[in-house]
Amino acid sequence: MPVNSFDNYPMSWKPEKKALKRPFYKSIAALLEQDIINGFVAPGTKLPPQRELADFLDLNFTTITRAYKVCEVKGLIYAVTGKGTFVAPNAARSITISTHKIRDCIDLGFVASFEQSNEIVAQVMQSVVSKDYLKELLNYNNPTGIPHQKAAGLNWMQPFGIQADQEHISIVSGALNALAITLTALFEPGNRIATDLYTYSNFIDLAKMLHIQLVPIPGDECGMLPDELDKQCMQLNIQGIFLMPSCNNPTTIMMSDVRKREVAIVIRKHRLILIEDDIHAFLTAGIICDYQQPMFNLIPEQSIYICGTSKSICSGIRVAYMVYGDAFREKILQAIFNINVKTSSLDAEIITELILSGKAHEIVSQKQQLAQSANDIYSEYFPQRELIGHPLSFYRWLSIGEHYNGIFLETNLKKHGIRVFHSDRFLSGSTTPNKYLRIALSSTNSLEELKIGLERLKNYLG
Repeated sequence: MPVNSFDNYPMSWKPEKKALKRPFYKSIAALLEQDIINGFVAPGTKLPPQRELADFLDLNFTTITRAYKVCEVKGLIYAVTGKGTFVAPNAARSITISTHKIRDCIDLGFVASFEQSNEIVAQVMQSVVSKDYLKELLNYNNPTGIPHQKAAGLNWMQPFGIQADQEHISIVSGALNALAITLTALFEPGNRIATDLYTYSNFIDLAKMLHIQLVPIPGDECGMLPDELDKQCMQLNIQGIFLMPSCNNPTTIMMSDVRKREVAIVIRKHRLILIEDDIHAFLTAGIICDYQQPMFNLIPEQSIYICGTSKSICSGIRVAYMVYGDAFREKILQAIFNINVKTSSLDAEIITELILSGKAHEIVSQKQQLAQSANDIYSEYFPQRELIGHPLSFYRWLSIGEHYNGIFLETNLKKHGIRVFHSDRFLSGSTTPNKYLRIALSSTNSLEELKIGLERLKNYLG
């Protein structure tokens, strides 16, 4: 029995003793999860030290350790060495971003793809439908992609620096599908993946669903800090790393070539599996002078390279290319057959025709011009904010200070007729006093509508 009474002792979380059932560690974990989901324990709350909670419940210390571990694997809590255990920022809600249920407001949240170019896509679709082998595009053959479609994909990625053969490329149903395939094929529940402190929110939710722990690594204006990555790898058993080097979502940071090489050394040293989401390469390769090559080229034997076409060509046709080495080939193919089954050959053919006809490059040029115009407009409304990160990003990362609550701010802005997303949605683990808004520039129906939305946001923020 504990020596001291805990009746009036201040603790951030006190589970109901009478509710505990054997096995106790599962019961404690279930109670903590329930209290987090119901909002009784807020995101960022520092939980009681394990020994203190063990004394309070009159249980073995290792029981509490096991309970915390269960919740950590589920993405509900995270531990900081020397500081304690905390409730994760996004433990109590889904942060997957989509256009679902958006009405009567200007959307500055969902990052679309400057859909004005879809007229070109529609014209090419007509030519695909008239092909004499149309019926062959409707069957199940070639589940990883028809050979000429793979060849077009390799042709598309060549300017980005990708060199591969058809045995090491697969066509899948978009970048998020590629991420799901990769996590399922190469990782197990409880594995750890290093990410940027702020990262792609749908990847956070996907990892949470698969019970994969994300380890946030700090960065600067050049990307993830290699020394911080090395330090975490020395302290924790980390299996993988997820990066968006061309333009990180949401911060717009483009990893410099020097930083890529430095991080690659750490990845090789600790034998991490690199998941490189290069969906923004079309905005970077051949445009930004510091872009030399994808990280895949530096460590091909440890990398999965993902090149989606939703931002560069068409968001409604879900096609992405996965490139991988021999070490991962069999596992990736097995996951594709079990999860993806087969990406529509008709969709892949449309993207292929766009690439081979040169129309894809025409679309890219149009999107780049629209992105430049949208960023110029943004700078007019927020001229005092230093433009950090990719100059042609489809979104911007706006610092708003420490005093804005994420959920309250998003809800209140909707009442003012605009939707934006608070930085809390993109936190991969630990919290930070700095607050931001990710402002999509590519989702409005026109640049005039974008101006109206930015005007409303500027007025609200004062």
